[in-house]
Amino acid sequence: MPPVAGVKLATAAAGIKYANRTDVLLALLAPGTAVAGVFTKSQCPSAPVEWCRANIKRGKARALVVNSGNANAFTGKTGRQACQFTAKIAASAIGCAPADIYLASTGVIGEPLNARVFDGVMEGMVAAAHEAPWLDAAKAIMTTDTFPKVATATARIGKSTVIINGMAKGAGMIAPDMATMLSFVFTDAPIGARALQTLLSEGVTDTFNAVTIDGDTSTSDTLLAFATGAALDAPRIARANDPRLKKFRAAFNAVLADLAEQVARDGEGARKLVEIKVEGATSKASARRIAMSIANSPLVKTAIAGEDANWGRVVMAVGKAGEPADRDRLSIWFNGIRVAHKGARDPAYDESVVSEAMKSPTISLKVALGLGRGADRVLTCDLTKEYVAINGDYRS
Repeated sequence: MPPVAGVKLATAAAGIKYANRTDVLLALLAPGTAVAGVFTKSQCPSAPVEWCRANIKRGKARALVVNSGNANAFTGKTGRQACQFTAKIAASAIGCAPADIYLASTGVIGEPLNARVFDGVMEGMVAAAHEAPWLDAAKAIMTTDTFPKVATATARIGKSTVIINGMAKGAGMIAPDMATMLSFVFTDAPIGARALQTLLSEGVTDTFNAVTIDGDTSTSDTLLAFATGAALDAPRIARANDPRLKKFRAAFNAVLADLAEQVARDGEGARKLVEIKVEGATSKASARRIAMSIANSPLVKTAIAGEDANWGRVVMAVGKAGEPADRDRLSIWFNGIRVAHKGARDPAYDESVVSEAMKSPTISLKVALGLGRGADRVLTCDLTKEYVAINGDYRS
């Protein structure tokens, strides 16, 4: 991961849930940094989500503080006070207003967060922050993740090359209605807050919003983008439709897509990444709803875990989606092999060939409805016994 001008990172072990485990991330941002964000649409949002929503309209940021081990969600007045205290001590250490501090938390829901632990590490983190530790930063925000999730890209704006770095965490409670559980994207491009917000809001549609692990939307979903403007000689961009943003937009979306795929690949207990494509629907929106119905079906997901190309379960998921479908026009493929055609098992179906294809760690499941030109794609994973074990022991 290359450095991003105007961004410095530091991590610490504050003992939020476990002793001697890195669980706090601080990102220091250059003065003048623009910020944009999208958040969970859950009606029971976490305290940090409410804090960020209240401040995002200002469009500027000086720091990001993230903790793992405690979601600071469903914590009432105590949770709000924890946000205020965390922002206050960070702002004091940095020399800015508390409203310029953005917060995110992940971990157990319903447990009070002892924000006093940040007081013991914040000044040291500010002093130690530097440009290099991107992997350390991504590790600090992990909970049930099995690997740190980072992505990077470059783009040209005018005659200047700008950097885009991103990180994410998420493996369970993933059915985003805006983004993933936590994700942060940083660029040195000089893009204004309004333009950045438009890019971000549009970018999540076919990336993070097209991922599901278990059909459950988190209380804490937060995706923040920061533009420091520190890239040398890059022209300042104020409008999202500025033609000079064409290459940047593509690179920005590529980072979001990369991170979203990593989340799907690291689903709790997952062994297989599953891509679901729906075509021939009456509209893209209809295709999305059908694809999500398939992706969220425990029966489909467990069949894939068992390496069984059970098209009957796919037919079930299509039928229950509540979208236009015609059984007698339906065709289904697993990893490029057509297993069902025009409402029945494919005449050329060969169980041994399909069974061998289902052993792949990546499964492509395609459904053709034969009704129109609507198409969409979502990512998910299989559902294994390990998922039950991880979530059965989550608070232990």
